[in-house]
Amino acid sequence: MPMSKQRVGQAGEDMAARYLRQKGYEIKARNYRVRDGEIDIIARNEEVLVFVEVKTARCGSFGAPAAWVDERKQRRIGCAAARYLADNEIEDIDCRFDVIAIDLATHPPCIEHIEDAFWLEE
Repeated sequence: MPMSKQRVGQAGEDMAARYLRQKGYEIKARNYRVRDGEIDIIARNEEVLVFVEVKTARCGSFGAPAAWVDERKQRRIGCAAARYLADNEIEDIDCRFDVIAIDLATHPPCIEHIEDAFWLEE
């Protein structure tokens, strides 16, 4: 029986978190939700706070998962990131937005980490 969309997404986020930890990132939060958006993973890599959007595909029939992070989604992630910084009184830290795309159709699953995947206007 195929996995539900929600279970696929959760599996991808779990893989992405493990991947980031193996690369030395410290996971600060997962599934941070606010009214205007959500961030899948918030991590720290040395002196940079990284907001990560995870996209997981069961098959390659809908194009590259990284391409699914459109401008609207980027704005929603940016709003959630701004709220996270304000709620945690974080100032004067470099931040970036990454996308981790996971293809479950391959064995083992292919993980593509795109650093600085997008930027937002101030």
